[in-house]
Amino acid sequence: MKMAKFVKFEVSKDLADKIYESVEIAKNTGKLRKGVNETTKCIERGLAKLVIVASDVEPEEVLMHLPTLCNEKKVLCVEVPSKLELGKAAGIDVATSSIAIEETGDANRMVENVKKKVGALEK
Repeated sequence: MKMAKFVKFEVSKDLADKIYESVEIAKNTGKLRKGVNETTKCIERGLAKLVIVASDVEPEEVLMHLPTLCNEKKVLCVEVPSKLELGKAAGIDVATSSIAIEETGDANRMVENVKKKVGALEK
């Protein structure tokens, strides 16, 4: 599967797993926004700490505005391979195209590590 449709770099399987785990921990101890509309509002209001988009979303135009918006608001946007796995990590029974972590909760250290690793990939 080809990735990096929305962002400038490709994440490894290991990093994608860490991102899913961050979402799971934030779901239990922090606050998530699920779906494109909620994610967009969270970014626009300056509340998003990390934005995760799935690369297997069709049509891809649904998500194309998120990386640009994240860039404007200086929020990291990362891409994971599966919308179904993203939905499971967020604690919902359906796939979701995007998630915004609004409050990291106990996932703070993990989210910061993801940001560092992605920052190294961007360079």
